[in-house]
Amino acid sequence: MTKRILVAVDGSEEAIEALRFAATEWPDADVTALHVINPADSTTGAEGGFPGAVDQWFDSAKGRGERILREASEAVDGDVDTRLEVGRPTATILTVAGGEAAVGDGAEGTGAPFDHLVLASRGRTGLSRILLGSVAEAVVRRAEVPVTVVR
Repeated sequence: MTKRILVAVDGSEEAIEALRFAATEWPDADVTALHVINPADSTTGAEGGFPGAVDQWFDSAKGRGERILREASEAVDGDVDTRLEVGRPTATILTVAGGEAAVGDGAEGTGAPFDHLVLASRGRTGLSRILLGSVAEAVVRRAEVPVTVVR
C-alpha cells in the first residue's frame, strides 16, 4: 500500500499534472512536492561576476522554487507537503526519495523513505533529449522504489 509519495515539480504544466495524478490516484497517501534548485543553472559561475552575484542568484532561485511549490500545491485538491532542495536534480530526487535528511537548504527529512515516486516527462526526443538529458529516465533507471512517469 502506498503511504508516502514524492512528486518532483519543476514549474511546468506537466509537473502539475503529475502532482494532480498522484493526489487522485492515491487519495489516502501523504503527498510531498519536491522542487530542486540546480546550481548548474547559475549563470554567474563559481567565480561570480560581481560581489554577491551567487547570493543574488540563489535568492532568486529560492524565491522561484517557493513560488513553484506554492502554485503546484494550490493546483491540487487536498493537502500537499512541499520541500525545496539544492543539488543536481536526479541525485537529489533519489536522495530525498530514499528518506535521507535534507541535502540542501530545504525542510528537514523524516528519515523514512518514500513508497513511490511520480514525475513528469516532457517527451523530448532526438537531439534535445541528448543535449538536455532526461531526469525522468535517469530517476527510473536508478530508483529503489516504484516510479510512475506521467506524460
